Amino acid sequence: MEKKELHLQQLKLSNLSAPLLHVPSTSTQSRYRLLRVRARAQGQGQGQGDYSSSSDNDPDSDPDPDPDPDAEAQPQGQSFSFSSSSILLPFFFPALGGLLFGYDIGATSAATLSILSPDLSGTSWFTLSSLQLGLVVSGSLYGALAGSLLAYPIADIIGRRVELITAALLYFSGGLVTGYAPDLLILIIGRLIYGIGIGVAMHGAPLYIAETSPSQIRGTLISLKELFIVLGILLGYLVGSLQINAVGGWRYMYGMSVPMAAIMAIGMLFLPCSPRWLLLRAVQGKAPMEEYKQMALDALRKLRGRPAGDWASEKEVEDTLVSLKAAYSDQEPEGSIWEVFEGPSLKAFIIGGGLVLFQQITGQPSVLYYAASILQSAGYSAASDAARVSVVIGLFKLVMTGIAVVKVDSLGRRPLLIGGVGGIVFSLFLLAAYYKILSSFPLVAVGALLLYVGSYQISFGPISWLMVSEIFPLRTRGRGISLAVLLNFGSNALVTFAFSPLTEMLGPDNIFILFGAIALVSLIFVFLNVPETKGLSLEEIESKILKS
Repeated sequence: MEKKELHLQQLKLSNLSAPLLHVPSTSTQSRYRLLRVRARAQGQGQGQGDYSSSSDNDPDSDPDPDPDPDAEAQPQGQSFSFSSSSILLPFFFPALGGLLFGYDIGATSAATLSILSPDLSGTSWFTLSSLQLGLVVSGSLYGALAGSLLAYPIADIIGRRVELITAALLYFSGGLVTGYAPDLLILIIGRLIYGIGIGVAMHGAPLYIAETSPSQIRGTLISLKELFIVLGILLGYLVGSLQINAVGGWRYMYGMSVPMAAIMAIGMLFLPCSPRWLLLRAVQGKAPMEEYKQMALDALRKLRGRPAGDWASEKEVEDTLVSLKAAYSDQEPEGSIWEVFEGPSLKAFIIGGGLVLFQQITGQPSVLYYAASILQSAGYSAASDAARVSVVIGLFKLVMTGIAVVKVDSLGRRPLLIGGVGGIVFSLFLLAAYYKILSSFPLVAVGALLLYVGSYQISFGPISWLMVSEIFPLRTRGRGISLAVLLNFGSNALVTFAFSPLTEMLGPDNIFILFGAIALVSLIFVFLNVPETKGLSLEEIESKILKS
C-alpha cells in the first residue's frame, strides 16, 4: 500500500519537470514551495544524492503556507544526485598539486644525499656548506612563500581553475630547470620556481575541491588531499631509493615531477571553473550577473554529470547566490585584509593559524626532509639503506593518514589532535634520548621516527587544514586560508633552513629537545583553544563557536 501511494505521488509530480529558473519571477514563493515538494518526492524515491536531511518528508506538513524564500537555505528532504565518476576528476587533478608538493619533500630527502656524494653527484660542486645545503632543501619552501604572497591578490581575480593551471606550469618549468641545473645557482633558481608552484597550488587546490565537491563528501575530499601529499612523499622516497646509486641520480629525482605536472595542467584545462567563484564575481559586481549565473549552472552540471535543464543544479546555484548575497549585504564588495583580525574571524585565525604554525615548528619539515640523513646517523650508513628505510616510513605515513581520514568524522577533531600531538611530544624526546644515551640501539631512532610520523598523520597532518577550511566565516574564508598558507610556508621554510645550521650548533640531541618542548606547548594550545567541530555545519561553527 505504501509503495502504491508513493508511486501515485511520483506520477502526480512527474509534470513538474520544467527547470526552476524558468518559473516566472512573479511567483518566487511558489517556486520554493514547488521545489520543496519536488525535493521531498525525489528524496523518497531515490534515497541518496548530493544533499540529505533528517526532516519530515511529507509535502503536506508545511506549517508555513507562504514561506520566505531567503530563509529557505536548504529545503527539507532534498536529494540531489551525482555520479562518482563526475566528482573523481574535479578532485584528482587539483589534488595532483598536493601530490607534487609531497613528491618534492620525499625526493629532496634522497636528493641531498646524492648531491653531496663525491661519487654520485656527477658535479664538481658537491662540497656544499650547511648554509648552501639549507638553501637547496628550503629553496622550494621560500618559493612557496612567494607563491602564497602571489596567490592572495590574484586568486579571486583569475579563479581557482586558472590558478591551478598556473601552478602546474610552474611545477613543470621548475622541475625542468632543477633537473638540468649546470651549477648551484641555477639549481636554487629551479627550486624557487618549483616552490612558487607549490604556494599557488596549495592555495587553489583546497578552494577548488571545497567549492566543487558535493556537500556530504566535502570534508572527506579535503582530508584526502592530505593523503595525496603523503602519497607524493612516498613516491619521492621510492624514486629516490631507485636512483640513489645512479651518478647524477638527483637530477632524475627532481625531473620526475615534470610529467606529473604536465598531466595536472592538461587535466585542469578540461575542467570547468568553480561555480561558486563565478557567482562570487557576479555578486561582487565584477561580472554580469545573468551571464555568470548561467556559466555557473553549466559548470555545475558538468561537474555533477547532470543533463541540461535539471532542477537540482538550478536550486544549488540559487542557494549559493542566497548565501553569497547575505554574506556581502551592507558591506563593501571586497573587504580589507584586516577583517581577518576582527571579531569572529580573529578567533578563527588564532585557531587555524595556531594549528598550521605548530604543525611546522614542531619539526615536521625537518624530520621529513632529513629523514634519510637521520637514518644514516642511526646506523644505516649506506645511502641506499637509508633511502629504503625512508620508503618504509612513507608507507607507514600513508597508512596512518588513511586511518585519520576514516576516523576524523567519527572520533572527532580534538581527540585525534590531542592524542597525536601527545605522541609527537614523546617521539621527539625519544629521538633526543637516542642521540644522548641510546646511540647503540639504532632501532630506537627508527621507532621514534615511525611514532613521530604516525602521530603527525593522525593529528596535525590532515586535521590542521580541515580545521582551516571550515573554521573561517564565509566572508573571510578566502583571505583567511591565504594567510594560513602564508604562515604555514613561512614557518616551514624557516624551520627547514635552520635545521642543518642549528644541528651543527646545538647537536641533534638538543635540537630534538627544542622541538619536543615546542610540541609540548602546542599540546597545551590544542587543549585550551581548539574546539570540536564534528557534526556542525559551517553556519553552526560560526554562530555557536566563533560568536560565543
